[in-house]
Amino acid sequence: MLQIHQFPCLSDNYGFLIHDEATGATATIDTPDADEIIRQADAKGWRITDIWNTHWHPDHAGGNAEIKAKTGAVVTGPAEVERIGVAPDRVVDDGDTVSLGGQTARVLNVGGHTLGHIAFVFDDQRVAFVGDAIFAMGCGRLFEGTPDQMWTSLSKIAALPRETTLYCAHEYTEANARFAIYYDPVNRDLQARVAEVKKLRAEGKPTVPMTLDIELRTNPFLRAPLLKHSIMKPDATDVEAFADLRARKDMFK
Repeated sequence: MLQIHQFPCLSDNYGFLIHDEATGATATIDTPDADEIIRQADAKGWRITDIWNTHWHPDHAGGNAEIKAKTGAVVTGPAEVERIGVAPDRVVDDGDTVSLGGQTARVLNVGGHTLGHIAFVFDDQRVAFVGDAIFAMGCGRLFEGTPDQMWTSLSKIAALPRETTLYCAHEYTEANARFAIYYDPVNRDLQARVAEVKKLRAEGKPTVPMTLDIELRTNPFLRAPLLKHSIMKPDATDVEAFADLRARKDMFK
């Protein structure tokens, strides 16, 4: 089985090391903090062999050069990663597969937050590393893509098996919960989830990862078609409903 080690980085990022015990191969999913990632790998006794980037932003690819220089790791990611200074050794996109020892992940293009954002999906283990495409009760801000592109990307994630565990890259859940409950106040699953999140954060515990099942029941962006009657005219398209919600989130305090 794939071993996954999660740890906090920077102010609100998570780092992820994934390890294939049979071969010793280890990948870091993104590189938010090179020093912390290397410390965590050393503490586990794992040698970093691979860097898998989800997108080009500095808090996701900014540690590529240092980790590659210290470990010789092979960088795999979307072409846009070259914008951060270290072009991927292997460029991947939708439909490609990547291997870590005996483990294989499928690449999904989930652009919208950035144009070339990707996710890594281990279908046999029901695990997906989704970067900033989707968060617990949230989704990435549309810095580069369009609402139509982002809705298509979220729909790809929503089509995964409901028991899939989603590893997103930030601890944004409390803020996302405030927005979600404001626009979906009678959702009992959401009410329970908000209470759970408050308890976890009060205890200093992470709210990541989360299952796709709970996101389908509580994430307002995945639920946009069900919420459009309360936020805009009922005959709005699903994309229009999503775009409206995303714009409201950008302004939400």
